[in-house]
Amino acid sequence: MATEMKMPQLGESVTEGTITKWLVKPGDMVKKYEPLAEVMTDKVNAEVPSSFEGVIQELLVQEDETVSVGTVICSMETEELPAQTDTHSIQEPEPKEETTSIQQDTSMKNRYSPAVLKLSQEHAIDLTQVEGSGKSGRITRKDLEKLIATGQQPSAKTDVQTKQPKNPNVASTQVNVPAKGDIEIPLSGVRKAIAANMVKSKHEAPHAWTMIEVDVTRLVQYRNKVKTEFKANEGYNLTFFPFFIKVIVEALKEFPEMNSMWAGDKIIRKKDINISMAVSTDDALYVPVIHNADEKSIKGLAKNINELATKVRSGKLSQEDSRGGTFTINNTGSFGSIQSAPILNYPQAAILSIESIVKRPVVIEQPEGDSIAIRHMVNLCLSLDHRVLDGLVCGQFLASIKKKLEQFSEESV
Repeated sequence: MATEMKMPQLGESVTEGTITKWLVKPGDMVKKYEPLAEVMTDKVNAEVPSSFEGVIQELLVQEDETVSVGTVICSMETEELPAQTDTHSIQEPEPKEETTSIQQDTSMKNRYSPAVLKLSQEHAIDLTQVEGSGKSGRITRKDLEKLIATGQQPSAKTDVQTKQPKNPNVASTQVNVPAKGDIEIPLSGVRKAIAANMVKSKHEAPHAWTMIEVDVTRLVQYRNKVKTEFKANEGYNLTFFPFFIKVIVEALKEFPEMNSMWAGDKIIRKKDINISMAVSTDDALYVPVIHNADEKSIKGLAKNINELATKVRSGKLSQEDSRGGTFTINNTGSFGSIQSAPILNYPQAAILSIESIVKRPVVIEQPEGDSIAIRHMVNLCLSLDHRVLDGLVCGQFLASIKKKLEQFSEESV
C-alpha cells in the first residue's frame, strides 16, 4: 500500500525543518528505523528515520527546501501500516537485533550525520573502528550510544604533533564542538550558497592582490556641495559610490581585459559592462547587478544603487537582478574598513574594494617646494585571477582610476 512520511517535529516549539540531504532515492528499499534524510531546524540537526519498511516511491521535498511540520516529504510502497508518530516530538526507537550476516556493502560507512559527529567528538570515539548497523554500513547515533553505555568505545587516535584525531572526518570538525554557552546557528540557503561560491573561488582561482592610494579631496568637496539639493530633488541620499562606479567603468572601457572571465580552456572578454555590487543584510550578503553601467550617468547609477539596495533589504530581489555581472565593486568603506583583500566573485577575473575615505596629512609636491596638507584619502584594493590578469594591466587600470578621481571636476559629472 502507498504510505506517506511527514516532516516530524524535531524538538519543542519547532514548527518547520529544512531537508539538507536525502539519504535515499526513488526505488530504494528501506528498513524500519533507517534514516531517510538529514533535517536542519532552528534548534537541531537530526536524521528522520523511516517509520516502516518499504520502497521509496517519490521524494516530494527538494534538498535545502524548508517545509512546515506535518508536510508530506516522501511516499513509500509498504506492506504494513505506518507506525503512529507523535507530531510533537520524535525519538529513534531501539533498532531490532540483527540476526542476519553483516552486509558487505560499506559504501556509506564514512558518511556521518551531525549527531554522530558530535557524539564521537564528545566521547573521543574513533569512527573508523566502529561497525555501523545502518544502510550500507552507515554509523547511526544508536550505534554510538550502545558503545558509550557499555564503555567499550574505541578511543580516537591522535597525532603526536597536532593532537587531533587521525580520522579526517572527525578532525575537520573537532574545533567546532559546541561548548557550554555556545550558540549553534543553522546555515540558511543563502549562507550555504555564499560559502560554496567562496570556497570554489579560493580553490580554483589563484588570487593576487594589489592596492593604490588615491586623493579624493575634489570629489568629497563636490559631493558635499550638492548632496542636500540632490536629496531634496530625488528623495534619497547621494553617496560616493556612484562616483566611484562611474570612474571604474570608464577605466574598464580603457582596459577591457579587466572585464573578463575564466572559462576553463579559454578566457571570455565580456562586451557588456555589468557591475556586481555587494549589499549586506543582518545575516547575509547579496550581489545584485547594475546592467550596462557604462551607459548610465552618475544620477542613473545612484538611482540603480538605491533601487537594488532597497530590493535586497525588503526581500524583493529577483534572479534577474543578480544575473550577468562582469566586474564586482565592494563598498567596504561603508563599514569603516581601510584595507581589505576581497575574494573573487567567481568566475569574474577581478573585484575592487573601495575603502573608507579618511583625512590624513599628505605631502603635496609643488614647484616652489613641498608642503603638507590635510587631504581626503582612500585606498582601492584589487583582487585578481592570475590566470586571466597580470600585474601590468592591473597596475595600469588602477593608475587610470587614480588619475580620473584626483582630477575630478564638475565637468566630469
